[in-house]
Amino acid sequence: VSFPATPRWNIDRPYLTGQFVYEVSMLLILKDMLNRLLFSCRRNNDGDRAIGLFAPSVQELLVIDDLLFAMVGIEGKSIRITREKSRDKALTFQVDPSMDLSIQELTKRVLPLCENYMVVSQFNESRLQFKYGLVNHAFAAALRAILQDYHAMVAQLEHQFRLARLSLQGLWFFCQPMMGAMQALAVVVRKAFFKSLSGAAVLNLLQGQAAAIAGDNAARTLLQKLTQAASAPYFGILERWIHEGVIDDPYGEFFIDENKALQKESLSHDFNATYWQQRYSLKNDVPGFLASAAENILTTGKYLDAIRECGQNVRIPFSEDAKLTNSGSKRHYLDKINVAYNFASAELLSLIVRKFDLMGRLRSVKHYFLLDQGDFLVHFMDIAKEELAKRPVALSLEKLQSLLELALRTSVAASDPYHEDLTCSLERSSLMVQLQSFMKNGILKIDSPLESNSEPGSMTGLETFTLDYKTRWPLSLVISRKALTKYQLIFRHLFHCKHVERQLSGTWQAHQATRGLDFVGHSISRSYVLCQQMLHFMQSFEHYMTFEVLEPNWHIMDTKLQSAKSIDEVIQLHDFFLDKCLKECILLWPHILKSVEKLKSLCLQYATAIQWLIPSLYTLESPAEIKKTKRCRGQRLRMNSNVRTSRQMENDFRKEMKELLSLLSSSSQTEPYLAHLAQGLQGQH
Repeated sequence: VSFPATPRWNIDRPYLTGQFVYEVSMLLILKDMLNRLLFSCRRNNDGDRAIGLFAPSVQELLVIDDLLFAMVGIEGKSIRITREKSRDKALTFQVDPSMDLSIQELTKRVLPLCENYMVVSQFNESRLQFKYGLVNHAFAAALRAILQDYHAMVAQLEHQFRLARLSLQGLWFFCQPMMGAMQALAVVVRKAFFKSLSGAAVLNLLQGQAAAIAGDNAARTLLQKLTQAASAPYFGILERWIHEGVIDDPYGEFFIDENKALQKESLSHDFNATYWQQRYSLKNDVPGFLASAAENILTTGKYLDAIRECGQNVRIPFSEDAKLTNSGSKRHYLDKINVAYNFASAELLSLIVRKFDLMGRLRSVKHYFLLDQGDFLVHFMDIAKEELAKRPVALSLEKLQSLLELALRTSVAASDPYHEDLTCSLERSSLMVQLQSFMKNGILKIDSPLESNSEPGSMTGLETFTLDYKTRWPLSLVISRKALTKYQLIFRHLFHCKHVERQLSGTWQAHQATRGLDFVGHSISRSYVLCQQMLHFMQSFEHYMTFEVLEPNWHIMDTKLQSAKSIDEVIQLHDFFLDKCLKECILLWPHILKSVEKLKSLCLQYATAIQWLIPSLYTLESPAEIKKTKRCRGQRLRMNSNVRTSRQMENDFRKEMKELLSLLSSSSQTEPYLAHLAQGLQGQH
């Protein structure tokens, strides 16, 4: 970093450069300080005469002498340093008012250079302390190199003055190239000093100030070189982050913040875990020249850190010419950042998909939670029927787990290499309450609040049973607790529908056994028709969820996952699949879901009533004896009461079905998939 072109006499004397000039300048300054002391003593002996008492030619010599000292921050007899009373307490130079007016005018033109030098010099000394960070250290080092060149120029001017070759007009002429540059430096350091800027804020200040100086090419070039010098340590931090995934930032200057309190284990058990989103995050201060690549930079380091958390040592290979520097065009370092991003993304995705078999795990979860292979569930519901009929407080989770393991071992699921990671659990609330709590967390928006039709005291294991799945890092990035909760909501919905269907199937089988009874009349026939309608409703609804929602959406997700380029894209596709399934399975339509729950409740009430009624028919005597005995008369009354109840259920079912179809029809204008559901249910209305 150097100042603009120096005067001609510097070219004539090339030996007056570098370290030699610096040493000579220091010697001359010390020598002149002694001469000034002697001169001051002589003037004091002469009565401390004011400069205005001398002839203009003598005043010019005295002023040049004082100006040369003022240019390095030392006040003289006719040029004094004062501190303003303003908030910033800036230092200014004041000239002796008795000085010749023409000399005063020329002197005041040079004084801004002196004031700016003092500002830059003081800032440079203060920012060499460790607490101001690496960027300020580099900035101060670059300023120190500039000030050395400035001192060399003052020494050369001093040399010309001692040779009687320098006039005040000549001094002003030779200072011209430095005025704009020193002014630009002073503006920058004042802002950096009073705002206590560090890190990216200093780089943005330098870059913004360089862009704002449009008419002074020399000053703009100087600030650009200072930006390059100050950003060198910043690029060092950046280089290690995108090559190793490590933040080596002792002074907190990097634009990526690390929250060490967040641990990867939270993904497996905390629904609201924010490890992947907030373990590393962007700060507000991002260097302007890196703003367009900030997200890629953040993601690159995150991926490398995730690989390291898997126990894999990874470092992006790079050559010496690939070293990041803020020189030339942006493309020089942006291309290298993109290369690092692509490498880290491919490495992490390959690790999770291949070594940890992500797709195999997702298929395993699909088998159980989405009932892809439902034979294990049928077996489980058969052997756990008595246990699931108990109240939640009487349920044994250990017994349910052993029954689940038995069902897995004796079904197709035994061929799944990950079936041992499947467990069961019991929720404390009904599906409706859990869904309402899930939505209130702000994860998904709903158009109206949900209501629960099940009182806590009336629930059984059939309403609270659900599956769970063990996931470990790094699979927990995709199959997180939040994702598993969505799977559980869908499973509980399917599981309860399957239970209602089984109850209706049992009722239908009981109806088939009554065909041989000659006294069964019109009421039983109507009950048989109602059972068919209810069974058709449940089977159509289950068919819609499994074959029109879950399977098509799964295949779409599976196809897109094959071409995914990053783990973030995988997470996004997986979350989109689950959210879409929740919505299309009407779990996110409270008014429709409420209507479906009412229909399911009617189906269960009907199945319970009919399954009690039909066995009682076998206890009745022949039709001729029914009218003779009081006992048979009582049985007939109870049967007639159940028949009336069955008719009331039939009316309620038809009414609720009509309301459901109306809701589906009105909502299908914006959501076409609801029209498919309505068409499937229409046939039995």
